[in-house]
Amino acid sequence: MTKLIVETEDDWAKKKIKDAIHIETDILKKSIQRTSDKIKNFETKYGKHDRSNLYGKVNDMELIEWEGEIETLKRLEEKVNSLEGITFEYK
Repeated sequence: MTKLIVETEDDWAKKKIKDAIHIETDILKKSIQRTSDKIKNFETKYGKHDRSNLYGKVNDMELIEWEGEIETLKRLEEKVNSLEGITFEYK
């Protein structure tokens, strides 16, 4: 959990900070959807990710790209979870 402490009485500034975090979360969620779609397309074409079964059957560059997308998905999900876990405290 992340706690964000903002020292301001300016309601406009408070709203802008919340909005900026919300917008970033939305962008990350859209990126997660695109990345998930890429992974699903690969899995539709080749089956579930199992490097040992796919070795020699799948173009190495496609396999590397697939693994990269899986890693990217994990990182994006971590970022979204981090932003969604923010609590605000105004002083």
